[in-house]
Amino acid sequence: MHLNFQKIILASGSPRRRELMTRIGINFQYVTSKAKEDMSPNIPVGELTIKNAAMKGYDVSNLYDEAFIIAADTIVSCEDRIFGKPKGEQDIMDALQFLRNKKHQVTTGVAIINKRAAVCERFYRTTDVYFKNYSDEFIRWYIKSEEPFDKAGSYAIQGKGSLMVEKIDGCYDNVVGLPVAELFERLIKFGVRPGGLNAY
Repeated sequence: MHLNFQKIILASGSPRRRELMTRIGINFQYVTSKAKEDMSPNIPVGELTIKNAAMKGYDVSNLYDEAFIIAADTIVSCEDRIFGKPKGEQDIMDALQFLRNKKHQVTTGVAIINKRAAVCERFYRTTDVYFKNYSDEFIRWYIKSEEPFDKAGSYAIQGKGSLMVEKIDGCYDNVVGLPVAELFERLIKFGVRPGGLNAY
């Protein structure tokens, strides 16, 4: 399927996702979706991230039916608990105490939607992140930096949150919020030509 229009819209207000898209040379616009995220603990995490990503994508595709809409949702999970964006300092303290000295999963679901071309491609990726045995004092210091407040799992791996990480197993960009290599591969498959590249 080779399509004449190459308009790509990122359905996200996340500066991290915008940075990742810019870094790999994709020309895009961004629009923040107003769709409400579902944090239901009864749905497997992978399916939940895909469902949320698709809701965000369809919300934006109502305005731009000829464009490729890329939407994503990231959830941090550990031992059957889900950690979304924290509501306040206590949430951050609870999350980071729970995740301390453990392995947790960061799952990002992606939806690629083009209404006119009847495209709705969905996938998710999971990365294992191992945290160090940091102190409560470190958590309090981290809260004061204000970095964790709008982040899934209450940390940003690309910022001071990296100080908590022992190692990761899987895609780093996925933890930041968008598995760009796989996204790029799928865009090429749909005939989108990022930077004029025809094959990957």
